[in-house]
Amino acid sequence: MIVQSIKDLLTPKMLKYSIVPFLLTLVVMYVLFFIVAGIGVDQLGEMSVHSSQTTMQNGIPHTESFDTMIEGTAIIQFLMSYAITSWIATFLIYALGSFAVLYMSIFIAVIVIGFLTPFVLKELQFRHYGDVDMIGYSNIFESIFLVFKWAVIMLLLFILLVPFYFIPLVNIVAFNLPLYYFFHKMITFDIASNICTKEEDKQIKYFRGSSIKFKTLTLYLLSLIPFVIFFGAIFYVIYLGHTYFIEVRKIRNNVQ
Repeated sequence: MIVQSIKDLLTPKMLKYSIVPFLLTLVVMYVLFFIVAGIGVDQLGEMSVHSSQTTMQNGIPHTESFDTMIEGTAIIQFLMSYAITSWIATFLIYALGSFAVLYMSIFIAVIVIGFLTPFVLKELQFRHYGDVDMIGYSNIFESIFLVFKWAVIMLLLFILLVPFYFIPLVNIVAFNLPLYYFFHKMITFDIASNICTKEEDKQIKYFRGSSIKFKTLTLYLLSLIPFVIFFGAIFYVIYLGHTYFIEVRKIRNNVQ
């Protein structure tokens, strides 16, 4: 199936589809990278200070307070006044910004390929599965609701798993679990809702759920390699599309 998916990806029409998520995700990643990193550098060079002082005058307390923005505090001046420490501080900020943009690019790519999924699947059907009708289910309102629902759950998971972010090795799983949840839900829904009925989708999840989760986990881990998501987004749809077409064919032919 992997070999066939690669062959399908290399066809002219599929390569044309691949350009869209590549360009859109690349542009968004480029913009976000400099926004996130730029904010980090700006914050490194300034600090907001709030101070208050109480004095006694004729036995009556008087409180004075002031807010100010201190540019280049002692620590910041130290870090930024030496070439090595300045480079290290800037490098750490841009490194963290890079990780943030990487995860954001995966999130955006999953959204983008959702719009291209019907066209990719129709091409697969034309090439390999002419005997499998694309019945599909869901509608635009349900799709928007589910995207919002899964995004909210993903954000809640990010918050709930905060205590685990400080445990070595465990934090790797904890940080990636919420985004993988969203990735898995989105890509399987996009494909299933275009090919099969809701009942067929339930059967596939029941009989082949573990296998599909393993495949989406593998694809998600590949996405963590920089730039892979740019070129692999359409491949993901092709690869999982083959899986769903085959399973739907088995169900409709009463083969398990």
